[in-house]
Amino acid sequence: MHLSLVQLAKPVLHGYFRSSCSWRVRIAFALKGVEFDQVPVNLIKDGGQQLTEQYKTLNPMQQVPAVEIDGITLSQSLAVIQYIDETRPGPRLLPADPKKRAQVRMISDLIASGIQPLQNLYVIQKMGAEKMQWAQHFIDRGFQGWRVSSTSQSSRYVTLSHLSPPALEPILKETSGTYCVDDEISMADICLVPQVYNAERFKVDLEKYPTIKRLNQTLREIEAFRVSHPSCQPDTPEELRG
Repeated sequence: MHLSLVQLAKPVLHGYFRSSCSWRVRIAFALKGVEFDQVPVNLIKDGGQQLTEQYKTLNPMQQVPAVEIDGITLSQSLAVIQYIDETRPGPRLLPADPKKRAQVRMISDLIASGIQPLQNLYVIQKMGAEKMQWAQHFIDRGFQGWRVSSTSQSSRYVTLSHLSPPALEPILKETSGTYCVDDEISMADICLVPQVYNAERFKVDLEKYPTIKRLNQTLREIEAFRVSHPSCQPDTPEELRG
């Protein structure tokens, strides 16, 4: 593969240690064996460093990640992952087979658009004291696809629960082998592990989701997933290192 001087420069990931979206990109770089630099963007300090005018020039949405690569700046983790896959050698992150590739994209979008945004920092901060209940509710909804019928729940939970449920666990029962789709690591696996980390953080009972639990345990033993973990990043607080 011919690489230009621009491509030979190290990519730069502007991210946050515990951001699911930043973590996805770290995993993709690690799987591809791509060296990259990190510039921490603290989502909490000083009211959120992502909200500065300086960062806004990198990502107008004022979210992480922003990735400087090959002379351009990309945001949105799935777009970044697919660009890495299309421009760097190494194991494929999307299968060659069209059906499997569609399944990988389906699972990735389900997590990245249907589950994770409901626990991102901006939403959780808005929920205040209800943040734990909120996060558990929508992770469970996304993993299993259930609806709330109890009148004891607040109206906003009931209203949002009547959206079509994604049901990640039943889907993965159908698509998985060793990994999310058959027996090759893919973008779907890259999305799954950070989402399960969120589930554990918000004390979701993973025993209800044996396929998700099995896949996560398998993936977390792989070096690329270990080195990209939030517990060992340059901006990980000392008390969370491990």
